[in-house]
Amino acid sequence: MQTLLLSGAELAAAADILRGGGVLAIPTETVYGLAADGFQPQAVEKIFEAKGRPQDNPLILHIPDPDWLGRCCAEIPDVAYTLAARFWPGPLTLILKRRADVPDVVTGGLGTVGVRCPDHPLARALILRADTPLAAPSANRSGRPSPTTAAHVLEDLGGRIDGVLDGGACSVGVESTILDLTVSPPCLLRPGGVSLEALRDCIGAITVDDAVYRPMEEGEHPRAPGMQYRHYAPVAPVTVVRGPPTRAAGYILAHAPPGAGVIAFDEWAGAFAGYTVRTLGPRADGAAQARGLFAALRAFDHTTVTEIWAMCPDERGVGLAVANRLRKAAGFHIIDAEESV
Repeated sequence: MQTLLLSGAELAAAADILRGGGVLAIPTETVYGLAADGFQPQAVEKIFEAKGRPQDNPLILHIPDPDWLGRCCAEIPDVAYTLAARFWPGPLTLILKRRADVPDVVTGGLGTVGVRCPDHPLARALILRADTPLAAPSANRSGRPSPTTAAHVLEDLGGRIDGVLDGGACSVGVESTILDLTVSPPCLLRPGGVSLEALRDCIGAITVDDAVYRPMEEGEHPRAPGMQYRHYAPVAPVTVVRGPPTRAAGYILAHAPPGAGVIAFDEWAGAFAGYTVRTLGPRADGAAQARGLFAALRAFDHTTVTEIWAMCPDERGVGLAVANRLRKAAGFHIIDAEESV
């Protein structure tokens, strides 16, 4: 299959691919998504085939504005509109009760569906032109670091999908926050580009699912994308070292073999002479860390490193999302520098 690289001037061709049952990588503010018409089950199946994605891993439907919630959801509480007014368009996915005509392949057989409005003008214009909600997980091979440029998509899926709509580099860099509104109080299922603190400031009490911090156990069913399976991983195994940066850097220097890869905050990058280093961003800049994370993980696949050691941000603001992605990339192989010698 030839994968077309389309520009923003080729929206008509992009919409034709989707209406014709094809799959197309699209830009969003979070990461590139692999989109299909969310109401064509056979088209959605192609997403799973291209990615090698497990069928029980639900997808998110993308819409251009809150007025489209009724196309996807059976019951829409007032709090959904409150959150949409504050955070849409933007990196927030709401879990709501599904309409009966939403295909099972989109929801993983669940009675709920995730919906969001992306903050990228090309994505919203494309949805309007295709005139259908778009099912779209990240546009990468399943388990790989998510793509934040069109080049990342082609690296993973070139020859496996119909096209890529190039909208430039993603401005957020980690996937959307997922909030379940079918429970009371609402529950955070996946941290992302909207912080837990901002959500609580908007609507009050919110719980956090245990799977944000730990691997899911055998028999647990994922309620949202990114909860169950190993994700975001480069080829080389990753070890995450958390704790104060000076202690974390010291632990890595004491334990990582020469020639290993290191993901470091900008201020500590110079400490790792003899290592292959990729920077995560300044220690205090969570937004920069989110933008740089997946590119840093992917970069090691073009080196000879056989293992990767990563400094871990604290969990304030978007740092919770960055730390969550690093834990999953490492298969929850985490070391606490303050507790280890």
